[in-house]
Order: sequence, then structure tokens, then C-alpha cells
Amino acid sequence: MSGYHVAIVGATGLVGRTILQVLQERDFPIKKLTLLASSRSAGSTVEFKGESYSVQEATPASFKGVDFAFFSAGGGVSEKLAPAAAQSGAVVIDNSSAFRLDPEVPLVVPEVNPEDAKKHKGIIANPNCSTIQMVVALNPLHQAAGLKRVVVSTYQAVSGAGHRAIQGLENESRAVLEGREPEKNTIPHRGAARYHQIAFNVVPQIDVFDEDDYCKEEMKMIKETRKIMNLPELAITATTVRVPVSFGHSESVNVELNNPLPPSKAKEILKKSAGIVVVDNPSQLEYPMPVMSKGKDEVFVGRIRVDRSVPHGLNLWVVADNIRKGAATNSVQIAELLA
Repeated sequence: MSGYHVAIVGATGLVGRTILQVLQERDFPIKKLTLLASSRSAGSTVEFKGESYSVQEATPASFKGVDFAFFSAGGGVSEKLAPAAAQSGAVVIDNSSAFRLDPEVPLVVPEVNPEDAKKHKGIIANPNCSTIQMVVALNPLHQAAGLKRVVVSTYQAVSGAGHRAIQGLENESRAVLEGREPEKNTIPHRGAARYHQIAFNVVPQIDVFDEDDYCKEEMKMIKETRKIMNLPELAITATTVRVPVSFGHSESVNVELNNPLPPSKAKEILKKSAGIVVVDNPSQLEYPMPVMSKGKDEVFVGRIRVDRSVPHGLNLWVVADNIRKGAATNSVQIAELLA
């Protein structure tokens, strides 16, 4: 049987299961499938194309004969096992932040820098979910008029923090609606010194605080955008915010360009760009929203309008399913570039 031996590390998690779904939907050629997870999940079963697969414990010896290894089990697991998988001959496509800024590891969004995938030395990094959708929208504008500065504020769904955060939002919402004090145990991040309510609230912190009181998510967006777009000096700043939405990240993106680009022309360019759907009809109250993106692979762009406070300025509203395009689909697209 033709095809590839595919392994998924973190197969029982939210992203791992979605990778399986996307592989099936896109009919990726698979001749053998190996599902891996922690010892805690070993022995459980997962369905794929009507067959039941037993999940095995991931170890350095798990990758013999594997062609593509998708990792979605966190940075610690990737640091420990991804090099072993690569040494076994697999192409590792890693969803964690472990290798994203490593100069020897390509950081790839297929609509933006597909050529970088072929420069890999065994490991390819999948960017942060919020970075992916932004650069898909930014790249066509950069090609047309040149990026000078980017200011982004995000409105990120709780699914970015995993199953536990989705359940936390549901439990907190139920408690508030029933007049009870909600139990807060997921936001801003696992292991935080204190937790904040996310139901009917917004929290302006994602991950731990880092340089100059930026949180780690903000620094990821800044550094990853520069690397993916090969713009090491790009002026870019970010504010990342968790909102009470289950799936779908939204971003307010302000760009200053080197050359003039009217909103009408920007819309034309974006409509013709791969992976983008323009939804921009203010008179009919049509614009991207998270509910529109759920289960979809495209990046939705709207509210495209001039920013008159700077020369050659535009405002955009960018929405995408953070678990699909922001993780699973982008990973499978990377494999497709090499398959």
C-alpha cells in the first residue's frame, strides 16, 4: 500500500485529535498510523477512518520507520523526543514553542514561506496560532506595498489553553448564571500564582510575563512574525487578551505600509490570496466573527479601512479557528509540501 508512516505525539489531546480529523478530510496518504501519548493515556483507543487504534506511550524508540511525526504534547515532550524522532529518519512537525526561534529550524506557514519547509534538518516548527492567522493576512499586503509597522491586539479563545480551559469557561459561566461564585483554576495559565474569572470577563494576559512586562504570547507573535516573513527589523508590537469564546481567535491588526494601498485595492489583493476569505460588507453588518471560523481552515479578514493617523495606514480584523488553521491544519499543510 502506498503512503507514509505517520505518528502523532499527543494523539489524545485537542490538537492531536484535530490533526487526525484534518488528515482524514484532506486524504493525506497514510499506509501506517502510530498514535502516541503519555503513559497516562497509553492503552486508550482513538478512531480513525472507521478503525480503532490503541495509543502507545511515546518513547525515543517509538519512531522507527516513521516518515512524518506530528508533535502536539507540549514543549517538554518535544525537546525530549523530537530529536530522537528526527534521528530515526522522521520529519518532525512540532506544534510547541520548543524550536520556533531556533535558527536551524524552519518556522513555516505554507501560504507565506513554503520554500523554508524544504530547508529542514529533521524538524519543522509550526508557529503560534495567533501568529499564523496574522501573517497569512499580512503577507499579501507586504508583497503589494511593504510593511513598515504592525500593531496587533488579540481576542483569543480559551481553547488555546486546552480542554481544561474550555471546561473551565463552561463551569464558570454556569456558576455565574446560577448566582454562585465560580471556581477559577485555568486562566491566565496553568500554575499561575492566582487565577482570574474568564466567564463574562476578559483577561489581558496569555502565558507568563516576560521581557519589559510583555507576556510570552506577545513576544511569540513579535519574534515569530519577523522570522516567518524574513523581516528581522520589522517594527511590531502586540497585546494578547483571553476572551470568553470557546473556539476562534480574533485580532485587530493595524499596519503602516511603505507605499500607498487603498482599502479597495487591499480587498482585491486579499480576495485573490490563498487561504483567505474576505468578509467585509459593513452596510449589511457582515464581518468575520469566531462562530464563522469554527471548523474552517481559512483565515477570515474584514473591517478593512484606512487609518488616517499615519501615512499609508490600514486597519484589519482577522479571525481564524485557532485549533485548525492555528495548529492542526497548518501542520498537515506543511507535511503536504514535502509529501
